[in-house]
Amino acid sequence: MNSQTPEAKDPKPSDSYVQSFARGLEVIRSFSAATPQQTLSEVAAQTGLTRAGARRILLTLQTLGYVETDGKLFRLSPRILDLGFAYLSSLPIWNLAEPVMEDLVEEVRESSSAAVLDGLDIVYVLRVPTHKIMRTTLGVGSRLPACWTSMGRMLLAGLPDDELQARLQCHPLQRFTAHTTTDMEALLAHIRQARQQGWCLVNQELEEGLISIAAPLTNRTGQTVAALNISGQANRTSAAMMQESLLPALLSAARTISRMMGAPRG
Repeated sequence: MNSQTPEAKDPKPSDSYVQSFARGLEVIRSFSAATPQQTLSEVAAQTGLTRAGARRILLTLQTLGYVETDGKLFRLSPRILDLGFAYLSSLPIWNLAEPVMEDLVEEVRESSSAAVLDGLDIVYVLRVPTHKIMRTTLGVGSRLPACWTSMGRMLLAGLPDDELQARLQCHPLQRFTAHTTTDMEALLAHIRQARQQGWCLVNQELEEGLISIAAPLTNRTGQTVAALNISGQANRTSAAMMQESLLPALLSAARTISRMMGAPRG
């Protein structure tokens, strides 16, 4: 629950900051897999808004078709996807990248995803799964903590070192599994290693049994703008197998997609 008042957490209104719009986005973000439906009181508590303020925003979103209600519970409507698809459609590279990822999945028989960095999270922008059953249910728009995912560490590795350390300075190090890196110096060492070698492998740090390997996707200036991964189950695909058998195909696919974004051949 957010115990802050709107006045405490929001910048003051100005010509460059529309507070009501920001609060509307907070209301949208309050809905998640854990809270797909909420009462008015729950939305107000999640966002730190008054009931009256939350009600005005919810009714506005309902009028625009982004929220549905049965009179008591509010939920996002499918129309909310338009906001995310606007971002994806503005990046036609993903339309070109998908066939490359489909070929990669066909070759390695493991799932592949692409993600971008948003703060200290990764956001999935494309995913090509296999038909194998895994506990993770990831799709476009899914978020995961960057520090304990292969794509996240690869994206963090693309940041200048001072910016990297600034982002991680106040970041709590959570333990998700017995394999999770919870020491900051060790985490920085993993990220710098990924930067140096040009790929990153994470073995069961976020979820038991989940292993993945990632490579950077770069643009014409050499900047890392996204990451591409292959993920699998540790009891079927070991870390050694990932590196020896799957990494070459991953790096080749990453280079192909990067060239689509204007990266020089190398």
